[in-house]
Amino acid sequence: MLDYSTLKIIWWLLVGVLLIGFAIMDGHDMGVGTLLPFVGRSDIERRVVINTVGPHWDGNQVWFITAGGALFAAWPIVYATAFSGFYWAMMLVLWALFFRPVGFDYRSKIHNAAWRSTWDWGLFIGGVVPPLVFGIAFGNLLQGVPFHFDDYLVSTYTGSFWQLLNPFALLVGVVSSAMITLQGGTYLAHRTEGVLQRRAIQGAIGAAILLTVTFIAAGFWLQHIEGFRITSVIDMGALPDPLGKTVVREAGAWMGNYAKQPLLWLLPALGIAGALLAASLLLARWTLTAFVASSLAVVGVIGTAGASMFPFIMPSSSMPDASLTLWDSVSSHLSLAIMLWATLILLPLIVMYTSWTYRVMRGKVTVAHIEANEHSAY
Repeated sequence: MLDYSTLKIIWWLLVGVLLIGFAIMDGHDMGVGTLLPFVGRSDIERRVVINTVGPHWDGNQVWFITAGGALFAAWPIVYATAFSGFYWAMMLVLWALFFRPVGFDYRSKIHNAAWRSTWDWGLFIGGVVPPLVFGIAFGNLLQGVPFHFDDYLVSTYTGSFWQLLNPFALLVGVVSSAMITLQGGTYLAHRTEGVLQRRAIQGAIGAAILLTVTFIAAGFWLQHIEGFRITSVIDMGALPDPLGKTVVREAGAWMGNYAKQPLLWLLPALGIAGALLAASLLLARWTLTAFVASSLAVVGVIGTAGASMFPFIMPSSSMPDASLTLWDSVSSHLSLAIMLWATLILLPLIVMYTSWTYRVMRGKVTVAHIEANEHSAY
């Protein structure tokens, strides 16, 4: 069996992989939903857009469910504290996600313009709200979340929902939204043709430019934000104890890992280069390669966030010593080991069946296809 400290690192990496998988796979579904009202100008065009993701969106949500389950199983204290502090934000995400299954299933059941338009905007809400809220939540993590523990390790959140909507967090929310919209735009460009493809490309290029500008701006801003740094000696193999360390806040502390490991600068470079490369490839109509480049941008952006905060997961602004890290907020040694084996078995299966479904249902979705399958298409 792997030692405890190694398993802690492995699970930090695995949660990151699951979050990246969610952003790439379910992210392009949400990105298509974000672009739906703007790319599709008529009912038949919007049906084409919806049918590019209709057969896959529910399967892609496995990444979201798995990431949430991994967070609960690997970092239970983080799960409990985050869902207490971000309760209304998470409820907003869930309410927005409710529009997706109902919208996909019922949108075309009735041939009525008002009915279909309502569900189109519902799918838009289900696409645009989750990445925006997730970005805002992460922007607050970088600034520290106002929570503390009592002697029984019961956490208390002292902030409010409206405090989450601060300028830096909103900027990070825009970064997240632009990243997901780019992912959706490149996928939509690959699955459509003609005027729909041209509009998808325009939307994706706009998202790539917005992602690049806001990502760079957030990076410069982050250098002036008070980050967190552990000053005490950490026993990486010790049992979880969130209160067993000393943490200080310093301006620019989130840049410390880049000074220690300069190779980490490849991550933000990948985020910027991936977005710009995706835009360039879309101009050349190399849509599949553009989707790969967009996916690399997702890896770069999320990887940058993880590398900046390491080893912190949920810093506390009101009680810095209670900040949650990957060393002191994890499950037991046995739990991490059992879950690792389960993941090594099940994750390849998820990748395999997802790849198979995309291979079987590959190709362009056209107006002619929708008209020929009026009752079976979404």
